[in-house]
Amino acid sequence: MYLGADLSFVNELDDLGGVFYHQQQPRDVFELFHEFGANLVRVRLWHTPTVTTYSTLADVKRTISRAKALGMAVMLDFHYSDHWADPAKQIIPAAWAHLTDLSTLENTLYDYTHHVLVELNTEGLSPEFVQVGNEINTEILLDAPPTDAPICWPRNARLLNAGIEAVRDAAPQARVILHIAQPENIFWWFDDATAAGVVDFDVIGLSYYPKWSKCGIVEATQAIRQARERYQKEVMLVETAYPWTLTPGSENDHLLGADALLPEYPATPQGQRQFLTDLTQATLNHGGIGVVYWEPAWISVPAKPSHWENATFFDYQGRVHEGIQFLTHRYEQRTLE
Repeated sequence: MYLGADLSFVNELDDLGGVFYHQQQPRDVFELFHEFGANLVRVRLWHTPTVTTYSTLADVKRTISRAKALGMAVMLDFHYSDHWADPAKQIIPAAWAHLTDLSTLENTLYDYTHHVLVELNTEGLSPEFVQVGNEINTEILLDAPPTDAPICWPRNARLLNAGIEAVRDAAPQARVILHIAQPENIFWWFDDATAAGVVDFDVIGLSYYPKWSKCGIVEATQAIRQARERYQKEVMLVETAYPWTLTPGSENDHLLGADALLPEYPATPQGQRQFLTDLTQATLNHGGIGVVYWEPAWISVPAKPSHWENATFFDYQGRVHEGIQFLTHRYEQRTLE
């Protein structure tokens, strides 16, 4: 089972002077997560970001190098955008915005994906998992945020299959992930995708946040079992998170507030840890192959306040708390009935 963390912000936080403490000693975040049991690091890649100098290919290489030096697997997350790609926005990179011909866009997506993976392989940095898109509930490579219009699957399938083909050609050892946000969206999306000919992938990647989902842990993990049986694919929770406090820190507008809570799990370090251990055990029970926590080290530093600091594994002084112990929990390996 993979137990992982998305550590895409860590290089920037290190460069800005962020300090992470364990037992009153400053620690390297990658080493700390490895010691607590993480065996996978997820990292995002933006095409040509303009709002940051991070999440570039150079930055991704730095992250992968740090992970592989500790023997951890890597999940590379292509956003196919210059900034965040998620269900509310799948904006085409500015460098591709003029490509109105679908065949040209398809070939460009293939070439870009192939180039990145070949370059990583040349430097000994090949990922074990590759996401072709991030939270692709809507059509990818759009000029504007999606409307209520249905996905144009003839177009969407060609673009997704171009990315998948590039992974197969440049990194045949990697497992391809297609990533959807929230369990309630698995079945309509993958029914449509497979009907459109998007079938050559290995893993259904799932985001599960109680803030944005109608599912509790039981319903979310039952969906994992149903998806395994329906599509004959592995399933992994590639994003989840839970707040350890609702008390304001550097920022008053945390992304995860009271609306992110389930009744049985309070916003405490203990509640966060229990949510994650229960979710992970239930994921394993239903045949999921792993759980990845999203940005557990995105603390605030003076030059970069974090809207996520109440959902990290560190208190407001940068000291690790017990939420991280979900990685060290002894899970029971169970066989699907």
